[in-house]
Amino acid sequence: MTLLNLTNQNRFIMFKNKRILTFIILFVSFSTIAQAQFKNPKKLPFTWKTDIKKHTVKLSEIMIVLPKGSFPKIEHPKYVGRQEATTMFYGKEPVITVSINGQAKAFSLNMLTTHEMVNDELGSVPILATYCPLCNAGLVYNRKVTINGKTEILDFEVSGMLRNSDMVMMDTKTETLWQQLTGEAIVGTYSGNVLTAIPSMIVSVDEFFTRYPMGQILSKKTGIAQAEKYYGYNPYVNYDSKAKPISQFINPLNVSSRLPAMARVVDIQSEGKYKIYPFSTIAKKGVIHDDFKSAKIVVFFKSGTISVMDKADITKSKDIGTVTVFKRFLNGQEYRFKKIDNTFVDDNTHSKWDVMGYCYEGVSKGKQLEIEPHGNHFAFAWFAFHPKTKIFKNK
Repeated sequence: MTLLNLTNQNRFIMFKNKRILTFIILFVSFSTIAQAQFKNPKKLPFTWKTDIKKHTVKLSEIMIVLPKGSFPKIEHPKYVGRQEATTMFYGKEPVITVSINGQAKAFSLNMLTTHEMVNDELGSVPILATYCPLCNAGLVYNRKVTINGKTEILDFEVSGMLRNSDMVMMDTKTETLWQQLTGEAIVGTYSGNVLTAIPSMIVSVDEFFTRYPMGQILSKKTGIAQAEKYYGYNPYVNYDSKAKPISQFINPLNVSSRLPAMARVVDIQSEGKYKIYPFSTIAKKGVIHDDFKSAKIVVFFKSGTISVMDKADITKSKDIGTVTVFKRFLNGQEYRFKKIDNTFVDDNTHSKWDVMGYCYEGVSKGKQLEIEPHGNHFAFAWFAFHPKTKIFKNK
């Protein structure tokens, strides 16, 4: 090989390396700029592997609050039955309940205040039970997703980020960021995809076991010492008595004045539109029959479930009641109800139904109303994501 050839070869190598170096510098610069778009008041190191080039929302809407891995994750959830649960849980504390293929499980909102989510399986369906205490939003999702024709089961954890004061979740495979209240992937590889919500209800421990005597509840014996010592304790003392949410976690411009910010509401969706029902209105009426688009629903209210966002000791917290929503038609027949004491009586057969939509006495005994998919939230959180939502008004 001649000297000329060596020189040309060296020049080519230098040119190639220069291009690679330029690419690396541009990529690092882009990543740094993109990462800087996140709100990061504590200036925490960006250790997430999220593909931040892909996103459906402005990165500046997302706030980094805690380092990745800050929330204790329940790797292998264990459950207890009714007998053990009576000594482990306060009967009036709220739980997210879900029933699939004849099996029922419950997840304590107080426990989820510490963990915020649990990956599990129920009736052969991979589920994700979630709760964001700042928004009072408890929802259950299917962890099975189909993306680009490929079906897979994802595992989730808390990202340490918030958007509109709502938890941002993260799948462990791609570290795509998902919005807890909507189930939408907002930043990362899976951006634009949406988790399928599984119908669930928030009721008291007592109500759950009355309806499902063979049901199971997530055990407090998680084996996570730093978490177990906080069960039964509320770190957000008097949070739901405040006039506004924590201002550092949400832009004041995103706090609607259509309802009191911390008012509790339940939502339904029909034909791509949303409607909410304030707890205060439902409590006064006891039962609400309503038609919204193609949805024909009945809403039940019953006292006996406490807030986990009130007193430090949740057993001393105020009663905020239970609200559940069902389809009014069952096997082609419409049911209309009235509330008598703490039970619900249908006009058709005068049978008695519980707040979970189950008929426990009368001609219709054994029948179960179908859950109308819904969620419980603070009004400010719901309006931050769905500002044009219709509000139910007393007629």
